[in-house]
Amino acid sequence: MIALIGVLGWVIYDFAISDSNSKKPTTEVENETTAIDSDEEFGLEKGDLAPDFELETIDGETIRLSDFHGEKVLLNFWATWCPPCRAEMPDMQQYHEEYDEGVILAVNLFETEQKMGQVESFLEEYGITFQVLLDESTQVSSLYDAHALPTSYLINSDGTIHTLAIGPINYDLLVEQFKEMN
Repeated sequence: MIALIGVLGWVIYDFAISDSNSKKPTTEVENETTAIDSDEEFGLEKGDLAPDFELETIDGETIRLSDFHGEKVLLNFWATWCPPCRAEMPDMQQYHEEYDEGVILAVNLFETEQKMGQVESFLEEYGITFQVLLDESTQVSSLYDAHALPTSYLINSDGTIHTLAIGPINYDLLVEQFKEMN
């Protein structure tokens, strides 16, 4: 119980207080499916322009983060073997079903999975209908310093980072944060 309260406190701290002291990433990733060339300044701190990337969805569609410019985005890094990731998925799905505001992009660290069937079974079990992207070489998760799972970035409609959360997020925090975003 104490550990659960500690984790919840950490998530609230990350959402409400922290300005994230992450290092500035580079904008280029070696893998051709994730490389985005740009002269713009990217970063991982609140107010920085979120690094753009390109990945395939679980359905094989190629999308870029910049495709969602003008929309609020929850960028969530997760894996099927991660218990906190399993804990937050129902809340993310509930938000997706109940609110038209914002896009959820769930980036699976596919390199850490045993096989595609494992990911597909997970999505079916949880009834996930939002966009799921496959980071096959974990280059995008490295670009975003998503070393602890789950890691979530809330990105404003102008492409800047609003909030970073390390650890599971819940429905109420999603509602609150999406309302605060521009």
